[in-house]
Amino acid sequence: MPRAVFNTAPIFVASGRGAELVDVDGNVFIDLAGGLGVLNIGRAHPRVLEAVHAQVDAFLHECFHVSMYEGYVALAEALNELVPAPGPNKTMLANSGAEAVENAVKISRYATGRDGVVALTHAFHGRTAMAMTLTAKHMPYRAGFGPYAPEVYRAPYAYCYRCPLGLRYPGCGVACAGAVADRIDSEIGAERIACLVVEPVAGEGGFIVPPPEYLPALRQICTERGILYVDDEVQAGMGRTGRILAIEHYGVVPDIVTTAKSLGAGLPISAVTGPADVMDSVHVGGLGGTYGGNPVACAAALAVIAELTEGDLLERARRQGERIRARLDPLVDEVPAIGEVRGLGPMVGIELVTDPVTKEPAKALADAVIRRCFEERVLVLKAGTFDNVIRLLAPLVIEDGELERGLDVLVDALRWAGTQV
Repeated sequence: MPRAVFNTAPIFVASGRGAELVDVDGNVFIDLAGGLGVLNIGRAHPRVLEAVHAQVDAFLHECFHVSMYEGYVALAEALNELVPAPGPNKTMLANSGAEAVENAVKISRYATGRDGVVALTHAFHGRTAMAMTLTAKHMPYRAGFGPYAPEVYRAPYAYCYRCPLGLRYPGCGVACAGAVADRIDSEIGAERIACLVVEPVAGEGGFIVPPPEYLPALRQICTERGILYVDDEVQAGMGRTGRILAIEHYGVVPDIVTTAKSLGAGLPISAVTGPADVMDSVHVGGLGGTYGGNPVACAAALAVIAELTEGDLLERARRQGERIRARLDPLVDEVPAIGEVRGLGPMVGIELVTDPVTKEPAKALADAVIRRCFEERVLVLKAGTFDNVIRLLAPLVIEDGELERGLDVLVDALRWAGTQV
């Protein structure tokens, strides 16, 4: 394998259940990483396994563009109901978050007749050509892979801990949203912009949670200018924040929504959902893919949605978030290496700094915390434009005892980090 295909934990997995995995040497790990946000429903969920087994016994693949099957239609119907919209929705299926974002941009351009796309600072939208261009972070996602897709512009995300305008919330009046409007109006030209692509929580950018006014302000900017609002829920969606979609926390109705990761409980599937008139604007044959909406992945996704809407996963997510914040929030005043603890529900990030005054990012310290947790059989990940944010993506099904043991290890590692600055 090429060295670019990296890994965080030097282990090989033999088996797993819920929020626990076992490596080939018999070591048992508590998972606070969730397969990089894919395992909200946990490993080997009975409802998912039952649905997958039934579909495997029937058939593995029938390209929907050749011969149709019920699973694709059923999943589209389910997503059309989940995604907020002023009118009827339609959904197309693909394989990955990056594919969903690429298709959302294609649809936006076709529907509006415009070419421009606006993305935000600290954004991550995938690794394919357009998605990589929309992504803000240079290394490792963009470095050496140019030239990038044309007609993509960038505007400021609301990163209050590191305000791009040097202001302080709430006295700032969310001036960063005004800066987005200024960028569109004065530098790009609103009449040229097809869509604004937004993560409701900036995932790879560092689990940045914008203030309550920011996303509604972006929605208004788009509405006033005829720009489509694309809500990228690939990492933040499917229950990760205690709501099925993270944008529900903000009361915003987007134009197009992309979902992936935990939608398939580990199987590759993604979706683009939007208003029927927008989705139907593209000519026949303009959207699709050989494996998009694979029957087995559709069966898994339908089971995930059923569990999210009928079970107690969202309530468990909210409780998990409360338990995590109860353990981590007090550390901000105790541990000088912790600049900020932030998140929505159990989607929590811990930003590490070498100096709480200058806020200099502590990348090496974040790496050390991850190593110390791994040595104690707990898996955590990092994120952030500066590689200095510890992020938690524990499966929503994690048992209370497992969560507490995992947090014990993480808290000890963070307290150790405080002695290093």
